[in-house]
Order: sequence, then structure tokens, then C-alpha cells
Amino acid sequence: MNTTRRGFLGGAAGFAALSGCNCQCWRNAGSVYNGIPIGVITYSYRSMPVGSGKTLGYVLDSKLSTMELMSNDAEIDAGAPMNKLPWKMTKEEQAQLAGWRRTVDMKRFEEVGLKYAAAGVEVHIVKFGDIGSKGLSDDEMDYRFKVARALGARTITREIPNPKGIPGWWEAEGRRLAAFADKWDVQIAFHNHLQINATTYDGPLLGYSPKFMINYDIGHFTAANDTDPLDMVRKYHDRIVSIHIKDRTTKAHGQKNLAFGKGDTPLVGLFALMQREGWRFPCDIELEYEIPRDSDAVREVDISRAYCRKNIA
Repeated sequence: MNTTRRGFLGGAAGFAALSGCNCQCWRNAGSVYNGIPIGVITYSYRSMPVGSGKTLGYVLDSKLSTMELMSNDAEIDAGAPMNKLPWKMTKEEQAQLAGWRRTVDMKRFEEVGLKYAAAGVEVHIVKFGDIGSKGLSDDEMDYRFKVARALGARTITREIPNPKGIPGWWEAEGRRLAAFADKWDVQIAFHNHLQINATTYDGPLLGYSPKFMINYDIGHFTAANDTDPLDMVRKYHDRIVSIHIKDRTTKAHGQKNLAFGKGDTPLVGLFALMQREGWRFPCDIELEYEIPRDSDAVREVDISRAYCRKNIA
């Protein structure tokens, strides 16, 4: 362990959720700057070597104290037979992982959660991108909720369904997912890419369950729309559990992913709005711009974190 990480761990304290709040808010010094939690989705480290314990090390070396944890990162730490990213696995490897999931003791995930907590890192969300899919059996659905509960997370993220299918083909899946969310008392937060606009959530989607929430990607919204991305925060702040932060340019500027401060996404305005209104949902860095040759994902996430800290008044 290097001295930087040791110092960070020494200064980290426990997290606490505020009662009556849809999001998790913390009192520790970690990476909470003037009340705004800055974290990371561990997808940001996809270019780094895979292995047990590595993800936690990356988060600590980026000087962060909260994360949205990709399910594969959690499963690797719990002993899953994985040595590569899920989308690079063969069918045989996927079948082996499915077998492991059917028999794994949830105590393994509880131990993983305790390890993260002991290091001063909060798992506030787990990402299971396929949660709610029609092809998942009831047992496979239960597994995903059990993992979230064992890790101590109260939210699972997934992609927003195609808005054209709501209501319509997705209604049955949505109501099934809502029933599982109620069963396990775990929220479902919908993440957006470019398919979102200012009225996407005006439809029935969030109405299927009070546990259906929003994981708002402000960078993708900026790239897809000509309207003010902050209007979505003002409008849906009571249903937002976290925000993915990245800096993208608008359609007029090519929808590029750039280093923080180089694009059109109003990150500084977001922080100012959150402070002014007292909103404390986590803002998780998602590294998607091209990493310079002389750098790596850990360093670039840390640079993004430093930008956030500097620009939070």
C-alpha cells in the first residue's frame, strides 16, 4: 500500500444515510466536497487489469470514497470464475459463471461489502444491466437483488427501456421488475444514453413503482438534446438517486467525450445548483474520453475528481 492510499484510508470515516432521503448522503470527509459526494462507476476502470481486489485499489488510488459497483467487479471479488470483462467471455465461460451464480453463498458478497466499508468506500449502487429482462428466470432475478442487499447497496441500475415501448411491450416486464423491487426493498434506477429527452420520464415508467428512480447521465443528455440539462435535475430531483458525470459536447459540436472542463456539459452549474438547493445525490465519474498514452484510467479518474473538487464552491 502506498503512502497516498494509507493517508486516504486513515482519514476515511463511516457513511450514514439520511432518513427520508431518496439518495444516500454522507458525513465523512472522503470525497464529499462541501456536502456533494463525488464517486465513480467502476466501469471507468475497464481498461485496467481485472482481478480480485483490483477494483477497490483503483477507487482508492483515485482518492474516492463512494462508487457504483459493476456487478462483474463485485462477482470477481466474491470468487467468481472470471478473469476478463463479461462482454469478452466465451459462451462456455458465461455458462460456467451462470453455474457459479446458482450455488454461491451470499456470505461471500457480505464479506466483499465489509471489505469495501473497512477501506472507507461506500457501495451505493450495484449495476446489473440486464435486471428486469424477460429472459431472466425468477431465481436469476432474485440473485441480483440478493447480491445488492448483501453488498449493502439499496439501488440497482439498468438501462432505461426504449421509450417507444412504454406503455406497450415493456409494461409486463416493468410491472414484474416492480414486484421484485418491492419484494427485496431495493430501488431500480434507470440510466440513460442518447435515447433520453426532456419528456421521457413524463410517461408511465416511474409510475410503475415508487422504487423506480433515475440514474441521470447528464453528459449523454447534453450530447442528445438542445434543452438545458439542468432542467432535468430541477424537475426530477426527488426521483434522482445518482448522476453520472462526464463532459460531452452538444450535437452541434460533434457529441464528443472530452476531459472535464473541455466540453459543453454544465458540470459547474450542476454543482452550484445542488449546493443552492441542498440536493446531495452522488455524482459518479464515468470515464469515457480517450485516455492519453502517458496515462491510465486511475489517473484520469483522479484528474476528474480533482476538477470536481476545485469547482464545487
